[in-house]
Amino acid sequence: MKLSRVFYNGLIKENTIFVQAIGLCALLAVTTSAINGLAMGIAVIAVTVGSNIVVSLMRKFIPDEIRIPAFIVVIATFVTMVDMFMKAYTPSLYKALGIFIPLIVVNCMILGRAEAFASKNSLLPSIVDGLGMGLGYTLASLSLGMLREIIGAGSLFGIPLFGMNFQPALIFIMPAGSFILLGIMMGIFNHVRRKKETSKTGEKEEVLDEYIYNFD
Repeated sequence: MKLSRVFYNGLIKENTIFVQAIGLCALLAVTTSAINGLAMGIAVIAVTVGSNIVVSLMRKFIPDEIRIPAFIVVIATFVTMVDMFMKAYTPSLYKALGIFIPLIVVNCMILGRAEAFASKNSLLPSIVDGLGMGLGYTLASLSLGMLREIIGAGSLFGIPLFGMNFQPALIFIMPAGSFILLGIMMGIFNHVRRKKETSKTGEKEEVLDEYIYNFD
């Protein structure tokens, strides 16, 4: 198993937001600014990597009959740790993200990776998978938060970008605007991804044809 392929799948090919379109509820709610999107992404990375580590290490000791409840307990433990850490050290972010940090427990992506990957693979690939999936989520949450803040507030990470005469499009701070931007971003992301994969397939076919020609 190539670790680079595992990481690429999580980051690009199986991106939890742009490709699989799961975990959108919290994403659309918290990405009203770039810092919120970044903080949510970091929280998801911590929980995904941590839960993958524990599930991978315990995969041979957890009976199949209780594996899902056991995975949820592991995930909930890491979510609680992240929630308590943010409450203690970043109270402003904790207040901004609110209930959506505890809701990471029910994020389909995290439970899915624990079930589909970490419970069937050794430690290192599970860490790489969790990191790739978490960074893929962060890529989506940060980029969406940046766009919404720039267009809807005229700033980036709280720093004003335009002059006093700039009129922000407030709709993009609202849920409707987030749906519009996310749809556009998903379309662009998947168009570029498919075009790149098609070009790679074409290159492989050309190499194979050249090999067969030289062999003949």
